[in-house]
Amino acid sequence: MVHFVGAGPGAPDLITRRGAALLEGADVVIYAGSLVNPALLGLCREGCRIYDSARMTLEEVLEVMAASWEKGEDVVRLHTGDPCLYGAVREQMDALRERGIPFDLTAGVSSFCAAAGAVEGEYTLPGVSQSVIITRMAGRTPVPERESIPALAAHGATMVIFLSAGMLEELQAQLLQGAYTPQTPAALVYKASWPEEKVLRCPLGELAETGKKHGIRKTALVLVGDFLAGDYRRSKLYDPAFTTGYREGRQ
Repeated sequence: MVHFVGAGPGAPDLITRRGAALLEGADVVIYAGSLVNPALLGLCREGCRIYDSARMTLEEVLEVMAASWEKGEDVVRLHTGDPCLYGAVREQMDALRERGIPFDLTAGVSSFCAAAGAVEGEYTLPGVSQSVIITRMAGRTPVPERESIPALAAHGATMVIFLSAGMLEELQAQLLQGAYTPQTPAALVYKASWPEEKVLRCPLGELAETGKKHGIRKTALVLVGDFLAGDYRRSKLYDPAFTTGYREGRQ
């Protein structure tokens, strides 16, 4: 069996219990060495064969999976965060289906969740934003035109931007083509949940300058939106005057 496992955002204790158990029992681990905290490999048992996929092609990864499965071995494909976000996981699953190799997926804690914890924030606030846009900027690989940064920024919703910390000047300019202003709150969260985590808050108009000053070029999320400010409405959920399926509102 091949197990796709979300490693979590970085801190070794933020992998799920299921993910940790699969890692402990694996015969073979293929991990995203450029992103996954290597401390997680300390969960692997003695004799486990470990491959760093940062140095491998898709075909090489699949070759290891297939050869291991034919031997009756358990393989863990360890992805950063949750594999469903920028994990290039679909192409692996499709290839395994074609070869008749069984697999399953174990969810992980995404770095966008850890980043919210790092800024002590809530992405969805009443009267501020009820939507979170998770995206990345076009770089060496394109994005659909309808999902360009200016198009998405037009909503003025909370945005969490992956894989774009090395292009902050252009990102800042494109965000300002939407509904945001130079005063819109923003934050750079570097290596959320890792020991070296950094949280850099700034107005959007100073995003590129802030990143340059602190040497942030990769492994950072960009958070944008008024959820980072102080104003919001109280939630109706716990309002004593609001009736829910479990509680009668009081006048």
